[in-house]
Amino acid sequence: MEPTATAGASAGHDKDALARPALLAELEWRGLLHQATEGAAAALAAGPVSAYIGFDPTAASLHVGNLLPIMGLMHLQRHGHRPVALVGGGTGMIGDPSGRSSERPLITREEVAANVAGIRAQLERFLDFHGPAAARVVDNGEWLLSLGAVDFMRDVGKHFSVNTMLAKDSVKSRMDIGISYTEFSYMLLQAYDFLELNRRYGVTMQLGGSDQWGNITAGTELLRRAGGASGHGVTMPLVTTAAGAKFGKSEGNAIWLDAALTSPYRFYQFWVNQTDADAGRYLRYFTLLSREEIEALERAAAERPQLREAQQALALEVTTRVHGEPAARTALEVSALLFGKGDPTSMSADALAALAAEVPSATVGPNEEGAAPDVLDLFVATGLAASKGAAKRLLEQGGLSVNGRKRAASERALTDADRLAGGRILIRKGARDWAVATLND
Repeated sequence: MEPTATAGASAGHDKDALARPALLAELEWRGLLHQATEGAAAALAAGPVSAYIGFDPTAASLHVGNLLPIMGLMHLQRHGHRPVALVGGGTGMIGDPSGRSSERPLITREEVAANVAGIRAQLERFLDFHGPAAARVVDNGEWLLSLGAVDFMRDVGKHFSVNTMLAKDSVKSRMDIGISYTEFSYMLLQAYDFLELNRRYGVTMQLGGSDQWGNITAGTELLRRAGGASGHGVTMPLVTTAAGAKFGKSEGNAIWLDAALTSPYRFYQFWVNQTDADAGRYLRYFTLLSREEIEALERAAAERPQLREAQQALALEVTTRVHGEPAARTALEVSALLFGKGDPTSMSADALAALAAEVPSATVGPNEEGAAPDVLDLFVATGLAASKGAAKRLLEQGGLSVNGRKRAASERALTDADRLAGGRILIRKGARDWAVATLND
């Protein structure tokens, strides 16, 4: 049985909506409730359930497109339910065709294993792994990589009609251009995951994006037929911008959760640059701020859009959640400097180090004659000036600044007073071209 339209459309008619449990009520006001199987609300209202979401390990890091399901697990746990994060060490060897217009490239077992380890560490930042609702991270490679083909076809395949599988959106959308048997069978592997998680850990619910509806209902059907158990599913909307663009690594605009792939500063900038039309929705999606706090920020955005208060709150909250408060504050400090609101002389050593990774930087030592470098040497070494002659002309024209102060033509010499925290010196050409120099004595 496959019930349900979107949550908003069915709320007035679904008998489950009459006693909407707290989790679904919160997902609903945040705009995170898209579909739910019949009986899902009753199951959540009856007491704590174990529910899972799957994560694809075809890359070494999760990205912002994964944040919505992660937030789903966080809300689940905050309402007393037990979250299970399933990392697809087995299904990652194949790839999910949902939402794809072409075949995924296959990766090796070694690549999948390395990616699973990295993703596991990232997921542990978001969930509490202690107490009565302790989260669990599980790798489906534990059962899929040793599963025999004949056993799988006999024990799982017999419960599914090919006609039913062809009707699933994830398959139907690929029929014109072709789909391999490998990806065609993916929904059976995901359904088997649900069955194994039910048997091993008592999982009775699966959460996922709206593109996972067919796979989720295949799992609930397998639980009923092969396990004699009731399973339920809840889906959340796919994240898009107001212009309709999709988040995610396959769209060419990947913003990764790994600081080595996307720095906390660039991560912060991604969020602070969201449009007014998206900021309120993303505050609901990606933060734990209350409804009152979010509505106050939306009013501020409407009344004072030039201050971008909603975007700044969004950026600080999400960056803190993903990278920690020190990294978020450092990103805020760097952003303030680069966009004209910070004092270079008060920047912390951490902020200067982060800035050095975002703008041209160089270590500058004595010249060939052993003389100490001067201001002109800094601008040439960092690439802000093509030559000492060019730098000298800019200096004479008042176009060069050191630590936020324009340098006069007579102030070429550097002193200890020019060194900021960590021994770095901030230089700028014009209004926006920054660089970081470090003197090597």
